[in-house]
Amino acid sequence: MTSKSYQQLNNLATKILHLLNKTCISPAHISQIQTQLILHNLHFNTTIAHNFISACQSLGLLNSAFTLYTKLIKKPHIFICNTLIQAFSQTEVTLKRNSISMYAHMHTEAIFPNNYTFPFVLKSLSDLKELKLGQSVHTHIVKWGHACDIYVQNSLLNLYASCGKIDLCKQQFDEMPHRDVVSWTVMIMGYKDCGKYDDALVVFEQMRNAGVAPNRVTMVNALSTCANFGALDMGMWIHDYIRRSGWELDVILGTSLIDMYGKCGKIEYGFWVFQEMKQKNVYTWNAVIRGLALAKSGEEAVPLFFIMERENVSPDEVTLVAVLCACAYSGMVEQGREIFSWLMNGKYGFPPGVKHYACMVDLLARYGHLEDAFRMIKEMPMEPTKSVWGALLAGCRLHGNQEMSEFAAWKLVGLAPKNSAYYVVLANLYGEMGRWNDAEKIRAMMKERGLSKDLGSSSVELEDQKDLLELLR
Repeated sequence: MTSKSYQQLNNLATKILHLLNKTCISPAHISQIQTQLILHNLHFNTTIAHNFISACQSLGLLNSAFTLYTKLIKKPHIFICNTLIQAFSQTEVTLKRNSISMYAHMHTEAIFPNNYTFPFVLKSLSDLKELKLGQSVHTHIVKWGHACDIYVQNSLLNLYASCGKIDLCKQQFDEMPHRDVVSWTVMIMGYKDCGKYDDALVVFEQMRNAGVAPNRVTMVNALSTCANFGALDMGMWIHDYIRRSGWELDVILGTSLIDMYGKCGKIEYGFWVFQEMKQKNVYTWNAVIRGLALAKSGEEAVPLFFIMERENVSPDEVTLVAVLCACAYSGMVEQGREIFSWLMNGKYGFPPGVKHYACMVDLLARYGHLEDAFRMIKEMPMEPTKSVWGALLAGCRLHGNQEMSEFAAWKLVGLAPKNSAYYVVLANLYGEMGRWNDAEKIRAMMKERGLSKDLGSSSVELEDQKDLLELLR
C-alpha cells in the first residue's frame, strides 16, 4: 500500500469514527457505515469496531453488529468479541442469549476467551438463570486458567446465587483465596433471596469481622434481610454506620431503612428517616405507608396517602394495598370504601387486583359487614384466593356467622388441601352446630389425607392474619 493510499484510508477511518461518535443517529447511517467498513476492509479495526458496536447498541441494532462479526468476519479479534458480549449482556432478556451465541461462536472459530470475556457471559447466564450452561462455562474458566481472577470468581458467585444454588455459591466463596466487597455482598444477597435470612446476617457479621467495608449495595441487601428477619438491632447498627460514614440518604438507601423500621415495628424511626430524605419516590412513600399500616395506625397512614397525592406522586398498586390494609387494621370502614370506589372508578389508572379485594373483604368482614364482603367476593372479576376466603372466614368466625363460615372454610380446603387448620375449623364448627357426624367425617378425611390435628391446632384467625400481613410484604 502506498503512503498516499494509507493516508486516504486513515482519513476515512477518522471520518467514520467522527460519524459514529457525533452524527450517527439513524439506522440508515449504520447501514451506510457498515458498507464502507466492508468495502475498505476497516471492520477489522478494533477502535472502529468498538464505536460501531456502541452506535448499534444505542440505536437498538446490535443484531446488525452481531451479523457483521459472525457471518462476514468469521474470526474477529477477541476485543471485538468481548465488546459484543458485553453489549448484549446489558440488553433486555430476549437479546441476552446473543452473548452466549457469541461465546459459542468464539469456540467454533478457536478464538480463545480471556478474563474479560467471562464476567459478561456469566452475567447473561445469571440473568437467564441458565445454570447448566453456567457450569459448563465454569469448567472452561478452570481449563483456561482464569479461576483465580476475582472478577470472574464474583461473576460465578452471582451465577449460582441467581440460580438459587446457594450451596454451590458458598462452596465457590469458601474456595476464594481473596474476597472483596462484591464477593461478600453477593453471598448476603444470595442467602437473602432464598429466604435464609439468619445465614445472610451471619455472613454480614463475618464481613464486618474481616474488616471489609460495606458499600451501598451491601447495606441495602443487609437492611432487606433485617426487615424480613426482624433483626432490629442489626438494622439500627447499619443506620448508625450510615450516619457515622456521612453517607447521603439517597432514595434507595433511605427507602430500605424505612422498610426495615416498618417491618421491625419501629415505624416512628422510619418516619424520621422519611423526613430527612431530600428525594423521595413512590417506593419511599409506599414504605412509610406500609409501615404505618403494619403498626395499625391508619389514622396516620391515610392522611399521608392524601399528602402523597398532593405532592404529585402517583400511587401504584402497592400503595393502594398498603392504605386499604391500614384502613382494615384501624377500623376505617367508610374511608376504605371510599378509596376502593376511587380505585374502581379508574382514578389511579389501574383496576383493583386480587390483593386490593382481599384487603376490602378483610375490612368489611372484620367489622361485621359480612353480606357486603360476600357480595364483593361474588362480584370479583378474578378467582378469589386463599387470602380472600381466609379474610371472610376470620370475620365470620369473629361475628358468629356459622353458615358463611362453613362455606368459606370449604373454599379454603379446596384451595389449600394440605393445610390442616381449615379442617380443624370445619370440625370445630360442626361441633358447635351439633353436627357431630359431619365433624367425624372431617376428622376421617384428615386421617385419610395424612394430616395431623396438631398441625392445625393454631387458630385460623392467626393464619389469616398472617395472610393479610403477606399482602404488605
